[in-house]
Amino acid sequence: MRIEKDRLGEVQLDDHILYGIQSARAKDNFSVNYKKTSLRLIYAIVKVKKAAAMTYIKLGVGKEGVYRAITDACDIILSGQADGQFIVDAMQGGAGTSTNMNVNEVIANLALKLSGKNCGEYDFIHPIDDVNRGQSTNDVYPTALRIAAIELLRDLSEGCAKLQQSFQKKENQFDDIKKLGRTELMDAIPITLGSEFGSYAQAIARDRWRLYKVEERLRQVNIGGTAVGTSANADRKYRFGVIDKLREMTNIGLAAAEYPMDITQNNDVFVEVSGLLKALAVNLMKISNDIRLMNSGPAGGIGEIKLAPMQMGSTIMPGKVNPVIPEMVIQASMKVIANDYAITAAASHGEFELNAFLPLIADSLLESLSLLERTVIIFRTKCVDLIEADSERCLKLLESSYAFTVEYTQKLGYDKVSRIIEENNGNVDSIKNALKNFEK
Repeated sequence: MRIEKDRLGEVQLDDHILYGIQSARAKDNFSVNYKKTSLRLIYAIVKVKKAAAMTYIKLGVGKEGVYRAITDACDIILSGQADGQFIVDAMQGGAGTSTNMNVNEVIANLALKLSGKNCGEYDFIHPIDDVNRGQSTNDVYPTALRIAAIELLRDLSEGCAKLQQSFQKKENQFDDIKKLGRTELMDAIPITLGSEFGSYAQAIARDRWRLYKVEERLRQVNIGGTAVGTSANADRKYRFGVIDKLREMTNIGLAAAEYPMDITQNNDVFVEVSGLLKALAVNLMKISNDIRLMNSGPAGGIGEIKLAPMQMGSTIMPGKVNPVIPEMVIQASMKVIANDYAITAAASHGEFELNAFLPLIADSLLESLSLLERTVIIFRTKCVDLIEADSERCLKLLESSYAFTVEYTQKLGYDKVSRIIEENNGNVDSIKNALKNFEK
C-alpha cells in the first residue's frame, strides 16, 4: 500500500494502482454510476500529453529521461493496456479537471514504473509539474475533445457515404417498379419504388457532406492557451510545437486558434456539430419509419417491400417477425436528438472564461457520434442492403387506387373529376369508364 497526500488530507492506495489521490477523490465524489469517461476522449487527452512531452524533448526541457518515459507511458495507454485505470465518471464537476488529473496520474505512475521507480514517487516524475507542464485542463480537454470528435466524424461521414451508395443501388434495382405514392398517409399519385429510395439517398448525401465540412470548425485548438486563453505559464515555442506534433500524430490539420480565449469559453462549435448529427438522426428516423410502413403486414399492412427476418418477433404469436433494425435506428436517433438538447443547454451555461459543463457536452457529443457511426453501419448491412421488393403487391395497390385520376384534371377540371369519383363511390373500374366516356 502507498499513501498519497494533498492539502485536503491523505488517501491510501494499492501499490499496483496507476491512478493517484485526485482520481480516487473524483471516483468517490462523482460516484453516480452513470458511465466512465469515454475512452475516445481519454486517448485523445493522452495524445495531447504525448505531443507535449515530445515537444519538451525537442526543446530540451525537463530532467533527463523524464519526457522520454512519459512518451513511452502514453504509448502503453494508447495500446489499450491501461483502460481499467481510468475510473472517473463522465458526469463530473470541475470542467473536466478530474479526467485530466486521472490521465496525468496514470501517465506519471506508468512513467515511474518504466523508470524503475515505485508508483507515487512524484519527486522524480510529477503528474502536474511534469506531465501537465505548460497545460491546463481548460486547454487540454477542449483540444482533446476536438480531436476525438474529428476522428469519429470521419468514420461517420464514411459510413453515411456507404449508406448513400446502398440506397442508390436500391434506386437502380427498383427503378421500373411502379407503386402508389402517398401524402399524409393517403393515396396520392403514381411513383416508382426506385425514386423513393433515390430520395433517401439524396437526404443521406446531404448529411454526409455537412458532416464532412463541419470538421473545418473543429480544427482550431486552444492548446497552449492554458487557463483562460492568455497562455499563462506556456512558452510560445511549446504552443506551436505541440500543435505540430499533434498534426503528425493524428493526421488532422489542426491549427492554433486565432483567439484562444474564445475557444476556451465558447462551445458553440459543439452545438453546431450536434445540430448536424440531429439532422442526420431526423433523416434516419424518417426513412426507417417509411421502411417499417412499407414492410408492414404480411396480410394486414402495406407489404410493398420485404425486410430480411433478423429474429423471432413474439413470445406469443408464432411466425411473427418484427422490423427490429429500423426500430433500433429510430431509438438511436431519438437518443441523439435528446443529446442535442443536453449539449445546447450545457453550452449556453458557459459563464465568463470557462464552461464548467464541458464534461456533459463531451459525453453527449461523443456518445451521439459513436452511436450514429454504429447505427449507420447496422442499418445498411442488416436492413437496406437486404431489402426486397414485392412488385406484384406494389402494382396491385396502385391499380386499386384512383391515383390515375390526376391525369384527367387538366383535361376535365378538378371539380368534374372529383364529382365523377364521388358519383361512382370510389369504385376504380366505374371511375375509369366514366372518365373515358367524358373524353369521347
